[in-house]
Amino acid sequence: MKKIQLFLLVAISISFVTKSFSQRGRYRISNGIAITGGITQFNISTDNFVTEQGSGFSGGFFSTVDIPHQWYNISFGFQFAENNFGISARPTMTDTTNEFLDYKIMMAQAALLMNIKVIDDYFTIDVGPMLQYGGKLELKEESKANYYINNYSNITADAISNISRFNINGAVGASVGIRNFKLRAQYVYGFTNILKKLEDESLDTSGGNDRFKGNQNMLFLGAMISF
Repeated sequence: MKKIQLFLLVAISISFVTKSFSQRGRYRISNGIAITGGITQFNISTDNFVTEQGSGFSGGFFSTVDIPHQWYNISFGFQFAENNFGISARPTMTDTTNEFLDYKIMMAQAALLMNIKVIDDYFTIDVGPMLQYGGKLELKEESKANYYINNYSNITADAISNISRFNINGAVGASVGIRNFKLRAQYVYGFTNILKKLEDESLDTSGGNDRFKGNQNMLFLGAMISF
């Protein structure tokens, strides 16, 4: 239900801002739709856990308000991503053998970007805020659910799944190509604390910090086809 609400919010925003821009100036404003897809590199920067960057994929669509004779365009987008990363853990409470356990997180992101025209139709710098709704951390190997997370004495691998679902991010990147096809690189940084909700889980934090703080970071490399 929450994903549907986000989708409706983006759709309404697109319609409103497109109408607003079309009433300004005496030049023709055109709109377009673009489909994006590509690979991601994801991690959470935190002092609570030892993490390892992992790969994933992302896809979605953008609607662009193309404003001639201006140094920027405006685009609105909605994209889905499946990201993976690792957290260091040990098989038993006293074991000195460590390994990175693979976690998966699904997310939906609504973005509002300003596309700065470096070379019109060929090269833009894209920057703006992003609202994210994500799922829980999903341990990919359930057989390792009772592993112990490093930096803590008693926290098990399956006890840290309930992270913060809503987050606010910032995105910056670049798009290069021809009018209807571009390669896109984008870096996304989480301004909000994605681990904050773990403080409500009554975890046994002995041996480590009882305050949880983490900021996600994601690198997207892919392509964009415009219509």
